[in-house]
Amino acid sequence: MDPRYSERAETFRAHVRSFLAEQLPPGWPGIGALPRDEALEFTRHWRSVLHDHGLLAPAWPTEYGGGGLGKLEQVVLVEELARAGVPAMGLSDNFGMKMLGGLLLRWGTDEQKRRLLPRILSGDDVWCQGYSEPDSGSDLASLRTSAVRDGDEWVISGQKTWTSRAQDANWIFVLARTNPDVPTHQGITVRPIETMGRDPEFNEVFFDGARTALDSIVGDVDNGWTVANSLLGLERGDEAATNPVLFRAEFDRLVEMARELGRLHDPVIRDRLAAAYARVETMRFLGYRILTGVLSSGTIGPEASISKLYWSEYHRDLTRLALDVLGAQATVVEGRAPIRAYRADDPGARNTSASWLGTFFNGVAGTIYAGTSEVQRNILAERVLGLPREPRPS
Repeated sequence: MDPRYSERAETFRAHVRSFLAEQLPPGWPGIGALPRDEALEFTRHWRSVLHDHGLLAPAWPTEYGGGGLGKLEQVVLVEELARAGVPAMGLSDNFGMKMLGGLLLRWGTDEQKRRLLPRILSGDDVWCQGYSEPDSGSDLASLRTSAVRDGDEWVISGQKTWTSRAQDANWIFVLARTNPDVPTHQGITVRPIETMGRDPEFNEVFFDGARTALDSIVGDVDNGWTVANSLLGLERGDEAATNPVLFRAEFDRLVEMARELGRLHDPVIRDRLAAAYARVETMRFLGYRILTGVLSSGTIGPEASISKLYWSEYHRDLTRLALDVLGAQATVVEGRAPIRAYRADDPGARNTSASWLGTFFNGVAGTIYAGTSEVQRNILAERVLGLPREPRPS
């Protein structure tokens, strides 16, 4: 692990700070302080600003619209944007940029990269992820959605669920089985799923003989599991070094709330805050270790599961602590809820009950989405420690 920033990275940091000073008004409070509608509009506008200045995908090659920089500069960018109270990407970019973009950079053909990557950055194509199914969530290998070749097209039939932000997307990347015996129909249907936080973030997507071009496949036919696993690594590990930045800002906000409410004198609260501080700092160095491995090898292996397991269980516990700090105030919902259904609240968010309640719901879900904690432990046991596979039912 190398926790030091290179001279190049620090030069880039100065550039980012200069950019922020030019783009943000004096006394900018952070996007989290804006009303929900204004925050959503700012996010859309800010994404365009980042794109216009080459800061939306700093580590992508320049020929596809990226900044041509490295992973370390990407971490620096997220650090500075979080400190300034602005988002690092749009609401759907977790799927289009981080997941599919990273997947195409590793597995895509030259033609796919030239055609798709610039449109992801421009926002012309908005993507969502079609992996989980009603009976295939954690056990993704049991999925049933099929892709049948019909001339120059694939005909897709099946159902996906927990499809985040499908209501905003015009493209979906799908994991499907090749099965020539499945009959075909027509159409794609999106049906929203309301979360317990009353957020319509998730959806069910039904494929009834939907058609796509034959070359709309990443990697080789019948090699999808290898490609899918690398995408899960991107989903779970690529942000290992950037998540701690956002979580540390959230921790500092919690400490400030405890101070405002006079809870720092409570010895139990103080002990729990101290434990949370140790965990979020450990997460930072864990991220540096994973980032160092990525910089040397260029790929993310099963160790990405360490990061996902660690941050999700940390965040579950921290948000529980936040509600305990709020006490009875947590029973009265006041203020603006987070505009995202995952991770921490927006940079600059205010310490309101709605903010922390929404983040608590996100924290509970974090140990489930993107692979449950149980799945992560199995991956680490089998693929990292080399332990025997868990017995399967006959």
